[in-house]
Amino acid sequence: MTAPYACQPADSRGRLYDEDLSSFRSPWQRDRDRIIHSSAFRRLKHKTQVFVEQEGDAYRGDYFRTRLTHTIEVAQVARTVAGALGLNTDLAEAVALAHDLGHPPFGHTGEDALAALMQPFGGFDHNAQALRIVTRLERHYAGFDGLNLTWETLEGIAKHNGPVAPPYPYALEQVNAAWDLELSTHASAEAQVAAVADDIAYNHHDLHDGLRAGLFTEDDLAQLPIIGPAFAQVDQRHPGLDPDRRRHEALRRVFGVMVEDVIAVANDRLARLNPASVDDIRAAQGAVISFSPPLHQGLREIKSFLFKRMYRAPSVVVERRLVTAMLNELFPLFLSRPEALPGHWQTDAAAAPMQERARIVLDYVAGMTDRYAMAEWERLCNSATPTG
Repeated sequence: MTAPYACQPADSRGRLYDEDLSSFRSPWQRDRDRIIHSSAFRRLKHKTQVFVEQEGDAYRGDYFRTRLTHTIEVAQVARTVAGALGLNTDLAEAVALAHDLGHPPFGHTGEDALAALMQPFGGFDHNAQALRIVTRLERHYAGFDGLNLTWETLEGIAKHNGPVAPPYPYALEQVNAAWDLELSTHASAEAQVAAVADDIAYNHHDLHDGLRAGLFTEDDLAQLPIIGPAFAQVDQRHPGLDPDRRRHEALRRVFGVMVEDVIAVANDRLARLNPASVDDIRAAQGAVISFSPPLHQGLREIKSFLFKRMYRAPSVVVERRLVTAMLNELFPLFLSRPEALPGHWQTDAAAAPMQERARIVLDYVAGMTDRYAMAEWERLCNSATPTG
């Protein structure tokens, strides 16, 4: 690290439970490794972004992104941007790898359904759930529950999208009570990089996946900012290029425009702020890592297009209704019949008062993969295909 405002391993605030330092890994390399080896990280392989993982689904294929492939792409962008800015690439990568651990099955549809189901019991938020996973639900180590990540990584998971104002989501409030994450301040520049890397990755790959699914065409994208000029540049430089190569060449240029914009904006803001330490980053009036206003506006137009043509496409809406109906049956079933839960989940839920039981059931259901949730619905509900 060359920047004075980068997080330095020697200055880490450590872990909630003291451990001996590694002789060959920095604290954030160790965090990264623990996240990668966690059960929740492996389950991302079969958690989807937009298209539900289901046999016979015309819009589901092996080339579509899952939460795992998305997370890997975010981590790659985060390391690239952090390195270009002289930041700690290991911390940026650790936050990026953990940022989606709390997502439930069925993408944002599953999150919407569980948020509604949990409304009487303290709500549901996937960022807060990621913290609950890494501090409590992963149970592998002899000396503690969770992964015992460093303060900086936990701060990054909690605040990578900016300061958090009360009232806090249940899981975040619980973690913050055990260890103050200073939720009213910004996170480190490394965590801010992870947040913007998330935006870059999904804006890029949702365009890829929507085109592959046939929900829109290259001609539909021609009038959009950033994307239209990218296709025009490819056509000028490589006239007559076959459609697949043309698509890839254009979208990788869109990717490059986003990355270069973030780096340029960050360099400018950091030069004006002239922070002497990471604490100056945390105390700044605004984020130091973000898109420029013109690019941000262009991305808003792209997101609006994707919302209408992809996230709310008729075929996707049908799947949203189906999987929402599944969760609307599974959650109350486990809540009223804890004996249907497996192993320690059953024991914990049966002995808990209703408020805590709901949280245990949420932990179990939110941890499911798409295909496991569908299999559990088939096994336990044993009814006709839900219609929503």
